[in-house]
Amino acid sequence: MLNQYPARRNLPYGGQAVIEGVMMRGANRVAVAVRNPQGELVVHEESLNPVLYKGPISRLPFVRGLTMLWDALGIGTRALMWSAEVAVGAEQPSFEGSAGMAAISLSMSAGLVFVTPALTSNGLERLLKLNNSVLVNTIEGLLRLGLVVGYIWLIGQTKQGRRLFAYHGAEHKTINAYESGAPLTPESVRHFPLEHPRCGTAFLLTVIVISTLLHSFLGRPPFLLLIMTRLLMLPLIAGVAYEFIRYASANMENPAVRAIVMPNLMLQRLTTREPDLEMIEVAIRAMERVLAGERQAA
Repeated sequence: MLNQYPARRNLPYGGQAVIEGVMMRGANRVAVAVRNPQGELVVHEESLNPVLYKGPISRLPFVRGLTMLWDALGIGTRALMWSAEVAVGAEQPSFEGSAGMAAISLSMSAGLVFVTPALTSNGLERLLKLNNSVLVNTIEGLLRLGLVVGYIWLIGQTKQGRRLFAYHGAEHKTINAYESGAPLTPESVRHFPLEHPRCGTAFLLTVIVISTLLHSFLGRPPFLLLIMTRLLMLPLIAGVAYEFIRYASANMENPAVRAIVMPNLMLQRLTTREPDLEMIEVAIRAMERVLAGERQAA
């Protein structure tokens, strides 16, 4: 089903899987729907920051990607914590959180995904006496890709990981259905693809590819400078990756674009699973609450 894409993709909708639920985000609203132990759907919704999503900064290429990604990370972290409370039956789950949680999460992720492969490739360079900087940087990129793919694969081997990935599939199917104009019912949504070009998995792979290409032009600086460049260039790379994903999503009818993003879509087979109808119902509820909130705000 990789070739089945919605006809309208220039829309602001996205989301993520959470514990026993789905978060959906629109142009100015976000909603999280989670099924509690009693089988009931519990929903939290709130407005997005209008300065980030509607102000002048939202029209600045590269800059808008960084601000929106930072905000999305914070919302996603809070949504995960809230969903975990709902999933275990907490009576008054809290959606409150701080930027500190997002900062810690981002720092740990950057350290694992970018610093570790840089250290490993630096050790291999010395051990094998490699003098080709392009080759060493390519090895670093492959190590980074292997680390990410391996981590995702391991998560998918756990029971909770498989359920999380199934909710991820429900999120994608629901957005694909909405963008194609299909009815938002579980029976209708279930027939849509698991893959979506705006997926966070696609963004992550794009970041890895762009970083590998960019670092290849910079050679292999001294050790401390090597680590600094990997971290300091990450915001620039993330901004470029965001713009690429945004462009690709709006131009999937172009055969060249489809060919370029095919690895992104294939990688999503690791992070999604076929959801059941109850999971799709949760994703639909989150999407409907976002749409209803945006109609009221219009």
